[in-house]
Amino acid sequence: MVRRRMPGGRFSGRIIIALVLAAISLFTYFSSREQNPITGEVQNVGLTVEQEIVMGLEAAPQMAAEFGGLDPDQEAQNLVDQVGQNIVRSSAAGSSDYQFEFHLLADSQTINAFALPGGQVFITAGLFDQLQNVDQLAGVLGHEIGHVIGRHSAEQIARAQLTEGLTGAAVIAAYDPNNPSSAQQAQMAVLVGQLINMRYGRDDEIESDFFGVCYMDEAGYDPQAMIGVMEILAQASGGQSQPEFFSTHPNPENRIQRIQEAINNLDRCPGR
Repeated sequence: MVRRRMPGGRFSGRIIIALVLAAISLFTYFSSREQNPITGEVQNVGLTVEQEIVMGLEAAPQMAAEFGGLDPDQEAQNLVDQVGQNIVRSSAAGSSDYQFEFHLLADSQTINAFALPGGQVFITAGLFDQLQNVDQLAGVLGHEIGHVIGRHSAEQIARAQLTEGLTGAAVIAAYDPNNPSSAQQAQMAVLVGQLINMRYGRDDEIESDFFGVCYMDEAGYDPQAMIGVMEILAQASGGQSQPEFFSTHPNPENRIQRIQEAINNLDRCPGR
């Protein structure tokens, strides 16, 4: 006897695989919840603090090399160290397990600053040379310290794993090799996953601005200088920045309002 294959059998199989993949992704994400001891926020993280520190230390030399290595101006490097460590000592960041190190990069063409997991903080000579005073330098470094304390890298890894899993499940469920039009549905699922991660990236930047303002104030720097940093970034973009919806960073103009709100509400800083 020849058994006839049910028309929906292949479709049902794809749905089952997709549901299993989605369930595993959701379970993994929501089982990684921890309370941040500094901010008090309950977070879904993909790394332990120890793993963050190791990852940052291992990646630091390569990241420095990509920006022309460390800047040879020792006086400028000493200033970056002094301001960065002063912020750490004077703020809640000092009670964390992270071992902060601050690096001035030789790249004079790129206006940028960033932090690796675990406390490795970098600022390019291009941005350093644009800053008008020590308070603005404190604003840049305070913002990057905020990324570390906020555990944003660990959160992003967990989110990426979740969205990749859910996107993969959606693609499996939507794509039918016998139906060419289903490829568009699969591509849309991938795009939605990318946009979700971009939104999370913007939220992290806004939170780091808030932490940066708090840490500046606690270390004795003028938080108002953070607005000057945003103006420098806006000028550097030359008005060529893409629409915020398609960017991982909020537009500098939009961040200024949030920063001013944080300055006006310093009593909301963690630990106060």
